[in-house]
Amino acid sequence: MTPQPEISGYVTVQRGIRLYYRKLGTGSRTLVIPNGLILMDDFQRFASERSVIFYDVRNRGQSDPVEDAANLAGGIHNDVEDLESLRTHFKLHTLDLIGHSYLGLMVILYAIKYPGRARRIVQIGPSQPDPRKTYPPELTVTDNVMAETFGQLALLEHELSGADPVDRCRKSWWALRRIYVVDPANAEKLNWIRCELPNERNFRKYWMEHLLPPIRNLRFSNADFAKVTAPVLAIHGTHDRAAPYGGGRDWAIGLPNARLLTVPHAGHAPWIESPGVLDSIEKFLTGTWPAEATKPKG
Repeated sequence: MTPQPEISGYVTVQRGIRLYYRKLGTGSRTLVIPNGLILMDDFQRFASERSVIFYDVRNRGQSDPVEDAANLAGGIHNDVEDLESLRTHFKLHTLDLIGHSYLGLMVILYAIKYPGRARRIVQIGPSQPDPRKTYPPELTVTDNVMAETFGQLALLEHELSGADPVDRCRKSWWALRRIYVVDPANAEKLNWIRCELPNERNFRKYWMEHLLPPIRNLRFSNADFAKVTAPVLAIHGTHDRAAPYGGGRDWAIGLPNARLLTVPHAGHAPWIESPGVLDSIEKFLTGTWPAEATKPKG
């Protein structure tokens, strides 16, 4: 792929907090990927036809560390407002969005609060719309990998209690990445580790105290879903341990203009285990539903 022009810098959002971004390409359409820096190696291909902004969300990555609890209390709702600030900063009338994991939930919250701003939306392994829902075995993963991994993490935390924080983070990540793929060999392809950054070393605390509680309190109505008029492509691996496959189905069923791309035998990073996923995203962003994407029956 031909190298694309790149700029980087900071966008200032509420209360002077700065978010770090990198922008590739010069196309007239703009694709924005929140928390996208960890995905940049795999997703930079999309910059050949458009501009792509990868950015670290609040209190993540190279964005400013946030110490004042008042600036963290909104959790995922802060991420929605920060995305709107970023849109305004770059003077974008509309934007395409890719949200992975819990940010696949956030981009829908954004589309609900700011109707008409999102042109096309891709969710990859999104958190489920109803956090209270339990899925049957055929719509979730019931193996023992999660239990084994978190058991190993508990042992590591005990063994490394006095170790260098960066080393402790890296060793924990080597254990944790196993849950995101079906084939253990594919764990080597996950380049998400950024333990040199304090924000990433402290993410678990931020997640438990400030992000997870408001996510658990979310309740969507049919009226909320009706506000999302943009086409939405939900992409979900059937063996996703971090976010149940049933959640992807529920988004595609509930949103009025959404379809589900099921990726068999893939985990939380389905493009790693099925590279054709990236081709499907490209097709969708250019205006056509992938042939494999369907509207599930409720």
